[in-house]
Amino acid sequence: MLAAGGGAVGRCVAHCAARTAAARGGRDGGDGPGGRVAWRGRMAAPRGADGGRRGRGHPGAGRPLRRGERRVHAGCGGRAARRRPLRALARGTAGRRGARLAAGGGGGAAVSGKIAVLAGHVADQIAAGEVVERPASVVKELVENALDAGARAVRVELEDGGKTLIRVSDDGEGMTREDAVLALQRHATSKIREAADLIGVGSFGFRGEALPAIASVSRFELETSADGAHGTRLRVTGGRREAVENAVRQRGTTITVRGLFFNTPARRKFLRAAATETRAAAEALTVLALTRPEVAFTLTSDERSLLDVGVAGRAIDRIHALWGRELADSLLPVAYREGPLEITGFAQRPSQAKPAGRKGYVFARGRPIRDPFILRAAEAGYRSAIHPGDRPSLVLFLDLPGDAVDVNVHPAKLEVRFRDKFFVEKVVEEAVRAALAPLTAAAPLGAGSQASGAGGAWVGLGEEIPGGVPLELFSGESLTPDTRHPTPSLLQVFDTYILFQTDGGVAIVDQHSAHERVLYEQVMRQLTGDGAPAQRLLLPLTLEFSPPELDAIEAHRELLRRVGFEIEPFSGRSVVVHTAPNPHPRFEAAPCLQELVADLAGGRFGGWQNRLERFAATFACRAAIKAGHKLDPEEMRQLLASLLTATLPAHDVHGRPTIVQLPKDELERRFGRA
Repeated sequence: MLAAGGGAVGRCVAHCAARTAAARGGRDGGDGPGGRVAWRGRMAAPRGADGGRRGRGHPGAGRPLRRGERRVHAGCGGRAARRRPLRALARGTAGRRGARLAAGGGGGAAVSGKIAVLAGHVADQIAAGEVVERPASVVKELVENALDAGARAVRVELEDGGKTLIRVSDDGEGMTREDAVLALQRHATSKIREAADLIGVGSFGFRGEALPAIASVSRFELETSADGAHGTRLRVTGGRREAVENAVRQRGTTITVRGLFFNTPARRKFLRAAATETRAAAEALTVLALTRPEVAFTLTSDERSLLDVGVAGRAIDRIHALWGRELADSLLPVAYREGPLEITGFAQRPSQAKPAGRKGYVFARGRPIRDPFILRAAEAGYRSAIHPGDRPSLVLFLDLPGDAVDVNVHPAKLEVRFRDKFFVEKVVEEAVRAALAPLTAAAPLGAGSQASGAGGAWVGLGEEIPGGVPLELFSGESLTPDTRHPTPSLLQVFDTYILFQTDGGVAIVDQHSAHERVLYEQVMRQLTGDGAPAQRLLLPLTLEFSPPELDAIEAHRELLRRVGFEIEPFSGRSVVVHTAPNPHPRFEAAPCLQELVADLAGGRFGGWQNRLERFAATFACRAAIKAGHKLDPEEMRQLLASLLTATLPAHDVHGRPTIVQLPKDELERRFGRA
């Protein structure tokens, strides 16, 4: 680089290098004609990029040097003490340049000091970082292989959280010796044969990376038998096969992993405490157990049983075995289909959701996946039926054509890509909302009770009510025998709850929550339509509000007008109310407006993202009939009939139930008749 430079030092180096090369050429070529020609050719100083101006001012500048002639370079100074380091620098530069050129285009073998092909065991250890992150990853991959092999029982054993030992045994198909040896090579798989097979692949594994990746970072042992008569044992340490032996075992496969990451201490030091790794492994096995209720699973850690679930006939039975009856009884079944997408599973009742501790699982074509957007879409189905901040538990299974989802996204196979992601999210939201809609979603009373017979007593109330047309509550019109619907006997207790008998027990309705749900859906229609009918007050109301409340009135003036409040400023902090709604005979306009404005200013429903829904929920809460209001039988009947036409009749806007059921079985158990 210095010889090619344009500065003084560069010119000195070029000059000295040329003189050194000339001297060597003379010695090599001798005094013969051939040597003299070669010597002169090498000593000919080429003109630089500046046209030879570098030698201007010196004798003989711009012409070849003759034999025995010495050129004095302005930058060299002519002193030996200064020429020696420059000559050494020139020789070093020329040597490096020659080596680089030889490597690039010479006739010999290409040699590179920067790029090299990694050894096979090194590549396996690097690839293992994507597949084997922690002991739970090993458990997941080995159990998935067992399920792909058709196992009906899977047993997992851990020691020290999986750091010391992981053993997975199954009763699946097993392998012959040839297949067992081949299975430890990278990209060896029995699941696919060509890229087209990835479309609609139904197995958990298909990449052929798990076993060699695990074997490269552990002391690995595989025992397998395809027929129960001939078995094979393979031992691999750090990716190097040590032995292939005969073994005796029943049909199936057992894989033992000892000393995970023993040869990669940088990875091993990032493992967590044994208890943390054990919980992660148990979670991985739990997720896979949800996908296969027909398979029995067992997990032991340090000889202590952590999980033992037998074969289950239904998915809800598997959930009960994994998480207990309390959670299982709080789940509602989800069954919904639109186009090619079918969604099944379970969604938790809004009243039993909690801010923390929720369980959210999504499965696509039987494969567990991580997709926060799908869970967010499912939570959107709870809109206007759950308290902001509560997180319901969800277990959803998505069944769609194989060409509508790509599962080959990440080696861990926990991420997928949907061909139409927005369609999937929309259908998931609709599926959850449909599960919350029926009256069977009402919360039951009593331990272990199931919601049954909820809709039996409600059918007569809505037989002649046109769907989607709101029934005016407390209209004051007496119903004729032709328009009166058959209803069960209604009883109001504590001036708050309405009781009646159903086919399966006793139903209890909270009159405030029920009316709140009815008003909310009516107000939403009014806010998006022409507004609500309002009555003009003979004596306008004059009310005072604080500055923040006045700001809230100004911000929501149009919405207040649509629900029936016509407000205009008066003086100072006062406003005048000219019209008001009349949702029921006991409605008091002034207290309702004051409470409504205070809630709007304080952001009571601030967790709701939709502004219209937030306003409608606030108004419905304040305008609904209250606990302690005495209702006559006809008012109770109209309230129940209107609740029946609501979209989500079993839940109010706070996520509380509007109706609970006391099953007959629970009554009989309490009285010793069961």
